[in-house]
Amino acid sequence: MIAKKMEGLVNNNSVIRQMFEEGKKMAQEFGAENVYDFSIGNPNVPAPEKVKQTMMRLLEEEDPVVLHGYMPNAGFPDVREKVAQSLNRRFGTAFTADNIMMTVGAAGGLNCVLKAIINPGDEVLSFAPYFVEYRNYVANYDGVLKEIAPDTSTFQPDLEAFEKAVTAKTRALIINNPNNPSGVIYPESTIKAIAAILERKQEEYGTEIFIISDEPYRELVYTGAEVPYITKYYRNTIVGYSFSKTLSLPGERIGYLVVPSEIEGQDKLFQAVTIANRVLGFVNAPSLIQKVVAECLEEKADISFYAKNRDVLYDALKEYGFECIKPEGAFYMFIKSPTEDEKEFVSAAKEEHILLVPGSSFACGGFVRLSYCVSYETCVNSLPGFKRLAAKYGL
Repeated sequence: MIAKKMEGLVNNNSVIRQMFEEGKKMAQEFGAENVYDFSIGNPNVPAPEKVKQTMMRLLEEEDPVVLHGYMPNAGFPDVREKVAQSLNRRFGTAFTADNIMMTVGAAGGLNCVLKAIINPGDEVLSFAPYFVEYRNYVANYDGVLKEIAPDTSTFQPDLEAFEKAVTAKTRALIINNPNNPSGVIYPESTIKAIAAILERKQEEYGTEIFIISDEPYRELVYTGAEVPYITKYYRNTIVGYSFSKTLSLPGERIGYLVVPSEIEGQDKLFQAVTIANRVLGFVNAPSLIQKVVAECLEEKADISFYAKNRDVLYDALKEYGFECIKPEGAFYMFIKSPTEDEKEFVSAAKEEHILLVPGSSFACGGFVRLSYCVSYETCVNSLPGFKRLAAKYGL
């Protein structure tokens, strides 16, 4: 009845989405205030006021035929130019509109890139833990995702293992920085080391290997941490960005790709990702929200809200005996399971009405992900349940 490729996806639907749907049902049964749903990265912080005001003004002042109509598949030229100039001001780059394609979120952008560069059997590398959908995105185009296991004491990339994993079949490396689910940031020294390895491997194999930098959490960083802008360190870099988290607009599905001029054959590559935007059925990014974000590029959600949640949860969980690294960015905490089978711990947490995601969903078993982009009250009210869990497991 359905395609063979879809059989596995139907039978193994996203655990994150399953937990999210289960949380909704539990909220109806027990009351939303008694369910502590840390399953999904759905921001609880409202979008900045300027987003609302800009949207209302555009709807009032702009020509509706233009505002809601088609435009080039890459997006409105003026929007793309504003994005380019914002990046240039912040990161010392030299982009123009010809380097920017507006996308249907970061996910749409990643699929456009992979459609444009992957041939059947090509390998794409990623550092575990990684966002669960990467494997599916690569498989969409008959590529093969190869994961590099992390040093779980730091969740920084194992560079020696990475170098061994790069082969003549390697077409790309996906980097998610800050990382979902660990919350760590890969520093400049790590990015430089990765770039050096890939330069050597390109020369050795006579191939092009891309870094695809997935950056929906770039602005969500704490205590002055810096996220390196990878195009400055490695020529064959394509950046995917989303406004879902930084402007709290996940449902609007708006982001962009950066395809730098330094890439050999950039014109053809940019044309390829643009055509992919069309043939994958996106056609173009949503028109109204393109215009809105173009005027809100210097805005971002209130990071102090997430920092407050992070601190109260991290301090309490450490006090109770749980092991985890304090996140430097994003709004996730990756906690070591007190039992080898983290799915067992997820089930035990559910009995306390606490919804977590097993680390095996991110290719890193033995851990669970907690998404703290929820209300502060949810964080605080969940703590007695975590304390009981700690006692249950003898922490």
